[in-house]
Amino acid sequence: MNLKDKKVAVIGAGVEGLSSAAYLISKGANVALLDKKSEEQFGTGQIKEIRKLPIKLVLGKDYLSDFSSFELIFRSPGVRPDLPQLVDAKKRGTIITSQTKLFFDLCPAPIVGITGTKGKGTTASLIFEILKKAGKDAYLGGNIGVPPLQFIDKLKRDSIVLLELSSFQLMDLEKSPHIAVVLMITSEHLDWHKDIEEYTKSKEPIVRYQNENDFVVINKDFPSSLKLGDISRAKRYYFSIKETVERGSYIDKGFVVSVIDGWTTIVRADEVKIPGEHNLQNIVAAVAVAGILEIPPEITHQAVISFKGLPHRLEFVREIGKVKFYNDSASTTPETAIAAIKAFKEPKIVILGGSGKQSDFTEMAKTILTNNIKVMILIGEEVKRIKEAINAAGKFSGTVVEGLKTMQEIVEKAENLSKPGDVVILSPACASFDMFNNYPDRGDQFKDAVKNLK
Repeated sequence: MNLKDKKVAVIGAGVEGLSSAAYLISKGANVALLDKKSEEQFGTGQIKEIRKLPIKLVLGKDYLSDFSSFELIFRSPGVRPDLPQLVDAKKRGTIITSQTKLFFDLCPAPIVGITGTKGKGTTASLIFEILKKAGKDAYLGGNIGVPPLQFIDKLKRDSIVLLELSSFQLMDLEKSPHIAVVLMITSEHLDWHKDIEEYTKSKEPIVRYQNENDFVVINKDFPSSLKLGDISRAKRYYFSIKETVERGSYIDKGFVVSVIDGWTTIVRADEVKIPGEHNLQNIVAAVAVAGILEIPPEITHQAVISFKGLPHRLEFVREIGKVKFYNDSASTTPETAIAAIKAFKEPKIVILGGSGKQSDFTEMAKTILTNNIKVMILIGEEVKRIKEAINAAGKFSGTVVEGLKTMQEIVEKAENLSKPGDVVILSPACASFDMFNNYPDRGDQFKDAVKNLK
């Protein structure tokens, strides 16, 4: 695509939007950056960086009022492609695209795309570590925070690109990766998607355009994942922590095994440093991909046993007075909180709550009642709905704490109520925007508060 002198609109001034604008400018395009925030709603440093770019800046509630002069429109992941203004522009002949779509068009290297409700970042990062340890020219980007156009000019045909792909990035994609990884599919982002059907369908492009020369790696433990994988025409591989698979990876008598090129033991499950069954799912998924890419088993073994996980995902923070503190701030759904709760057998103090995403807390409530939780600290806008779900599921016999306003107060209360052998977990099951800037801010405040404990 020749971008020189093209009149291009980029909708969304977040990380990906700014990356798209910078790339388009470097290719000679005339760029306008549009965002619904007013200038005052941006941080001072952020708006200064934006104003350094040679662009037209359109901010505020009328940011979508006039698309008539643009030849191309790039939407950022948080912008729905069916906005009336975008639909009208498309009818007039304007090309509607995204950074993800452009990257797929330009990328000279094979792409490994990873999607799912939980575990995308962990799985993508572990595969990346395996490939780097094997000496491969690997790149990691997408929803994990590195917009892939930032490294497009570095790629060669023998590079390997790992992309964490959200439903927002996938829903209008018209190409599929060479290797598609389908992790657990449950419910997520129902504050943005119209319903669970749209959410699930939005992920279909990761497999829809594959052919018989491609590969798909499917979580066998989730019916929705199997259904999505069945759409693909690629060679199918499976992974499971519950049963054997004929081709892929699974858990056998406490070992992670690969059945790609024969049957090979990769690692003992108890050697894995990241806790929880959901993380074992991520590991067997990564092992299956490593097998497809013909990585030697001993290299995969070394990468797995040295992998400590990602920040804000059941991240071990500190042990004080024989009480362990874990930061799982990236948990923004009930399903992720369930996984965190089930990851530990010890008595637990769990910090739950935040801003709403229209989540269903029914299954989480049942998990709370049956998994050795002694204290719930409830925070944020969703306290009422979480309590209602728990009361509907039964009677919670532990202590419930409400009304705390700062993370320092929350952590100090958790420590006061803990005894040696307990585990304290921040796993909110909700978004963060009622009390914090975002989930990393929430997690960082938790870590700081824990480190400040005497």
